[in-house]
Amino acid sequence: MSALVSVVNLRVSFVTRQTRVEAVRGVSFDVRHDATLALVGESGSGKTVSAMSILRLLPENAIVDPASRIDYGGENLLAAPAARLRALRGRDISAVFQEPMSSLNPVLTVGEQVAEVLRLHRSMAPRQALERAAELLAEVGIPEPRARLRAYPHELSGGQQQRVMIAMAIANEPKLLIADEPTTALDVTVQRQVLELIARLRERHRMSVLFISHDLGLVGEIADNVVVMREGEVRESGPTQRIFSAPRDPYTRALLACRPRLDTRPRRLPVIDDFMRGGVAPDAALERPPAGANLIEAKGLRKEFRLRTGWFASKSLVAVREVTFGVTRGRTVGLVGESGSGKTTVALLVMRLLEASGGEARLEDTDLLRLSAAQMMAFRRRIQIVFQNPYASLNPRMSIGRTLTEPMRIHRLGADEGERIERARGLLQRVGLPQDAMHRYPHEFSGGQRQRIAIARALAVEPEVLICDEPVSALDVSVQATVLNLLLDLQEERGLAYLFISHDLAVVKYMSDEVLVMREGEVVERGAPEAIYRAPQHEYTRKLLAAVPRGVEGRKFGDGALTSSGTQP
Repeated sequence: MSALVSVVNLRVSFVTRQTRVEAVRGVSFDVRHDATLALVGESGSGKTVSAMSILRLLPENAIVDPASRIDYGGENLLAAPAARLRALRGRDISAVFQEPMSSLNPVLTVGEQVAEVLRLHRSMAPRQALERAAELLAEVGIPEPRARLRAYPHELSGGQQQRVMIAMAIANEPKLLIADEPTTALDVTVQRQVLELIARLRERHRMSVLFISHDLGLVGEIADNVVVMREGEVRESGPTQRIFSAPRDPYTRALLACRPRLDTRPRRLPVIDDFMRGGVAPDAALERPPAGANLIEAKGLRKEFRLRTGWFASKSLVAVREVTFGVTRGRTVGLVGESGSGKTTVALLVMRLLEASGGEARLEDTDLLRLSAAQMMAFRRRIQIVFQNPYASLNPRMSIGRTLTEPMRIHRLGADEGERIERARGLLQRVGLPQDAMHRYPHEFSGGQRQRIAIARALAVEPEVLICDEPVSALDVSVQATVLNLLLDLQEERGLAYLFISHDLAVVKYMSDEVLVMREGEVVERGAPEAIYRAPQHEYTRKLLAAVPRGVEGRKFGDGALTSSGTQP
C-alpha cells in the first residue's frame, strides 16, 4: 500500500538562551493510505514534535534540518509556503489534541466553532454551516446535537469536548487525522468510546490516522503499524501484531511490561531501567498484611449539593450516598469509577475539605465530622492527600525546600529550621530525587518528579493515612510504575493506610486489598480485587472491565475497525 505521508530523516532542534537541544534525530516513517500508524513512547521521546512537523505547528525556537523531508502528494511540506499550509490544515490534514479545554475557544459556542471550519475551507453560508455542524455532532455521538450547538465548551463533559474536537477535525473529510494523546485524561469507558469512534470514522471516511500515545496496550487496539520512539529516535517499528508478539528492542518490551496487568500481581512493577540493563528477573507475588482494626472508618457518608435553578428556585443533587468502608494500617482500599461517580468527593469528606451532609468519618475513636476547625487542625497531620495533577498542586513560587518544610513548620515538627531542612533532604532522598532539588522550583521537574515531590510533601508531617487521588493517571506508564512501586515501599516501611482513587482498574487492582466500585455516588460492588476482577457481579463493573485496553487481544485485525473482545480477564 502506498504512503500518504512520508517522513524522511526528520531532525528538529530547539534553541534556548543557554543551549540547543536535538528533540528529533533522524526519524523516518510512512503513514499509509487508509491505515492507522501509532507513534509510541514516553514524554520527551519526540512523538508530538514529529507529528506536528507534518503540519508545521512547531514553536518559534524550533529549527528543522534542511535535509529533512515530509512528502505529501509529491510535495515537501517543510518547504511549502505559509499560504499552502493554511489551505492544507483542517482540510487535507487535521489534528485532535490531548486537552480539549485548551483547544476549544471558551467564549464561542460549540456550533460556532464547528461551523467556522466549514466556512473557512468550504465557503459555506452561516446557516448551511450550522446545519452541517449539527450533522457532524450527531456523527460523533453527541446527544441532542442541535441543542448542543448553542452550548459552550465548559457545559460539556470531557468526553463530549473531545468528540467536538473530532467533529471539527473530520468536518472537511481530511485524508489524514493526527490524534495526539486524545484519550489520556479520559475515563476508561469514555476512552473506549473515543477509540471506537476514531476507528469507525476512519473506516467510513477512508482516511489515514496518525495516533500518538505513551500506552502500547492502548494503541494495540487501533493501530495497523507501530513506531516506538525514545529520546528522539526510532527504536523499533513494524506491524502491530509483530510488535506485541515478538518485540525486538528492550525499550519496547519495557513499555509492554510496565503497565499493571489484570492477570498477575508481582511484588514490584518493572521499570524502563530494568529492561535497559538487560532484563527483569521473575518476581514473587505481592503479599499483603492481614486485616486488623480499622485506622480510619467511614459510615454512611453522604453529600448533598443545593443548585440554584432560578431566582427563587433550587434543586438538590446527591453526590455521595451512604458510603461505608474501613482501612487498616498497612493496607489499601481502592475506589474506582468514572468521573462524576463520587470518588473524589468521598476523599474530600474524609479529609474535611468538604463538609458532609451526614454520616461518620472516624480516625480510630474520633469522629472527624464532629470536630471544630481548631480541633480538626491537630488531626490534619495524621491524614494527608496526594492530588492528581502535580502541576497544579505545587506552588510555582515556592522552592522545593520551602514546599517540604512549610507543613513541618505549621505542625511544629522539628526542633528548629535546620532540623526541618535535614528532614526535607531525607524525604527527597527517599522518593529518589537529588538533594540539590531543595533550591529548585516545580517548573524545573518532569511530571513524574513533581508527583514524587507531592508525595514527599504529604509525608513531611508523618501521616498515618494517605489519600491518593488519581496520583498516576497523568503519567507515562514507566513513570507510573516507578511511583506505584514507591507508594508500596513507603506503605511497607511506615504502615501507612491508603485510600487509593483511580478510574484505571488495572492500577486499582494492583494497589488494593479491597476494591469499592462507585457509580453515581453509590457503592455498587465491593470485595477483594481478585474476586471482583475474576467474577464481577454488577453490570457496571463488567462494563468497566470490558473497557480496559488489552492490546492486540482487544481488537480484530483485518476489518479496519476496533472491536472490543468483550472477554473478562
